[in-house]
Amino acid sequence: PGTATKDEKWIVGEFNCSCVGISKCLPAYCKDDTPNACYDDIPKKDLAEVRKIGSLVGKKALSILIKSGATAATPKPPPPRSQESLKLILKSVDPKFAADESLIEKFMAWKKS
Repeated sequence: PGTATKDEKWIVGEFNCSCVGISKCLPAYCKDDTPNACYDDIPKKDLAEVRKIGSLVGKKALSILIKSGATAATPKPPPPRSQESLKLILKSVDPKFAADESLIEKFMAWKKS
């Protein structure tokens, strides 16, 4: 209250599956006890719902990144598993996104920021 809309700034402090209502993605969440968890660990019975919501969130995030003109710095290459998981997620939104190396670099740089 009291802050003009044009002056409001929001910072994401944490973002996980439960925040956006896709707790069915939790099996793909890497933790100390599951460091190699990935998209393939999500039960097949949950994949349709996960893809539907993931596609929506992915399209919105992509739109924001494109509008912001986000550029990728030259980060250290990510472990192949995380990049492959990202490609699987992008492919579920639109196959051309998974082939777009510039987009993948932007996501990986954004993840590190």
